[in-house]
Amino acid sequence: MSRPSRIRPRLPRTRAGRRRLVQAVMAGCVLALLPATWTYVAAGDRLRTTADAPRTEVAVVFGAGLWNGEPSPYLAHRLDAAAKLYHEGRVEVLLVTGDNSREDYDEPDAMRAYLTKRGVPGMRIVSDYAGFDTWDSCVRAKKIFGVDRAVLVTQGFHVRRAIALCEAAGIDSYGVGVDAKHDATWYYGGTREVFAAGKALLSAVFQPDPKFLGREEHGIARALAASPAP
Repeated sequence: MSRPSRIRPRLPRTRAGRRRLVQAVMAGCVLALLPATWTYVAAGDRLRTTADAPRTEVAVVFGAGLWNGEPSPYLAHRLDAAAKLYHEGRVEVLLVTGDNSREDYDEPDAMRAYLTKRGVPGMRIVSDYAGFDTWDSCVRAKKIFGVDRAVLVTQGFHVRRAIALCEAAGIDSYGVGVDAKHDATWYYGGTREVFAAGKALLSAVFQPDPKFLGREEHGIARALAASPAP
């Protein structure tokens, strides 16, 4: 029994056809990179460190996974940076936003416990249990928690997208890109950002509601009114 022949793509035979093919490939590459370029332009000069982050009321700390119920190393680095911002008086309240879509997985509570062990008062930590992705976290910070200006704490490969999305959601944002070891996870995260930027651009353009919106919460206002920050 003869094997079915494979259909191989044929290159254009004429010079004009090959030129059009090259132009199409180049156009495809440009279109693929446009969203990533948008995040770089949108973030502009809003990247900071823990040493020069602007003084503001709120820092938003994005979830980055749990290992056996504890913050992953990448999330721990974010939380360490957020705790430093608080202890140095650059921010007054930490909004920890992450995934709590099932009973056995609770990023915000794990983040809270980690921060309190490092001297951040519980009254200065506000939890968002429905930060399922960056866009949801930004929109909920604005619409649910009333955040108008914030420092965003995340890894360097994610910080520009976070700034771009929170700016699109109406938050005057600055980003602290936390240093991380350039391991397999870091390279995966950097590669993923190229593709995630496309979804981010669509979210910024079409402004979808997050998966869960709900009613306004006043945890940040209560935290700010509770007592003076250090």
